[in-house]
Amino acid sequence: MTIVPNSKIEEQKNKVVGNHPEVKLEAPCKINDGILSFSKNETLDKIKLFENTDFTSCFFIPASGSGSRMFQFLFDFLEEPNEENRGQVERFLNHISDFAFFQQLPISIRKKLKNHDFELDEFVSYLLNGHGMGYGDLPKGLIPFHKNDPFILTPFQEHVLQGAKVIDENVKFHFTVQSKFKAKIEQVIQNIQGLTGQVYNIEFSEQDKASNAIAFKLDGEVCINEKNEILERPAGHGALLTNLNEIDSDLIFIKNIDNVQHISKSKETSDTWKFLGGILLEFKREAGKVFENPSLEGIITLNKKYQIYNEELLNKLSMNELLDLLNRPVRVCGMVRNEGQPGGGPFWINDNGVISKQIVEKSQITMRGEQYRLMVQSNFFNPVMIVASGKDLKNNKLDLENYKDDSKFFLVKKKYKGQDIRFIELPGLWNGSMAHWNSLFVEIPSDTFSPVKTVLDLLESAHL
Repeated sequence: MTIVPNSKIEEQKNKVVGNHPEVKLEAPCKINDGILSFSKNETLDKIKLFENTDFTSCFFIPASGSGSRMFQFLFDFLEEPNEENRGQVERFLNHISDFAFFQQLPISIRKKLKNHDFELDEFVSYLLNGHGMGYGDLPKGLIPFHKNDPFILTPFQEHVLQGAKVIDENVKFHFTVQSKFKAKIEQVIQNIQGLTGQVYNIEFSEQDKASNAIAFKLDGEVCINEKNEILERPAGHGALLTNLNEIDSDLIFIKNIDNVQHISKSKETSDTWKFLGGILLEFKREAGKVFENPSLEGIITLNKKYQIYNEELLNKLSMNELLDLLNRPVRVCGMVRNEGQPGGGPFWINDNGVISKQIVEKSQITMRGEQYRLMVQSNFFNPVMIVASGKDLKNNKLDLENYKDDSKFFLVKKKYKGQDIRFIELPGLWNGSMAHWNSLFVEIPSDTFSPVKTVLDLLESAHL
């Protein structure tokens, strides 16, 4: 039985029953106002710098998310059919042979599907439950995404293959996973090593269960589960700051497990990673020179080029404060044009009079008045393509826990066995957990963003 300290219960209860933390937007980031844009020649120069610089590197990929959400429309149709999920089911069945996983189904089931000689309930059960393919229980990274004849590849395999194209040697991969799937994940990576003849440097870690959130009922009482224990929930990807903090590489490439293109269409994404890495290397080199010979003029000139800080802020700080500001963790975040995607975007925010540049989730913003108008004016979206450096300008490892904003937690509302519950998630990994980093936002091609939120996304051109 897990014993939860009373102090933790009280601390989280106060947050749950208190005011929902909201971010005050000052303005959306735009090109030349918080977002950098580069010409083709400038992009090639950054790629060349990246390819000709020695550094250690690691891909950091959160990968514990369940694949069941990819098939949610099937559950919805079986439980409560409507026009929307009916259309999704029809598209799914009409294109069933186009999915990579189709090749792994038994021949008898493939024949039935091609002849439309099957019961939908029975097929969905086989596809998602443990007596069949078991996709409903697997993490998304273990579900086959792409066909690369004659091979079927999962996201774990493709991230390794494509990451090795970005960095030829000495690249490391760090996946955060659930321990119960670790052996299966290791097996699929061993399979790809056998096919390529290469041995990849792979690390795994888990989200620390001590970071779990406590679930509360609407009346503020702790929710108890069927084992008569306090109900706990994972505290969001912000809990992975601890895992990220353990990585000692010079450059850390942070990406989502479901944002991976078919390997035949991945060159632009590989070049974009090199481009972002080159910007970070160039910034740290130039910032290092300013740090060695500090002047307000030098810091302002650097800021005009990279658009990191609010200029008024720089004029208010002492030289020691300016140098402390400069000598923080750095992240270069790719931003794509907003085409209605759900999720966070780049904004200038006002935090008690201090203007800073942040990635903000819609759930952090007041959905009314001027704040809502500012939100919808944003032209860019965060696809989670981040190149980070957790070292200072003299290459000393920084403690990333010192650069988060604990006040930017999320309040989550869910149901548990038909009962409304609330709990908090820690500040998001690329939101409040990186609130006090130096952030460079850069426009990147939209083609680099092709996430798989539902299985139907695998029918888009980036995945075929």
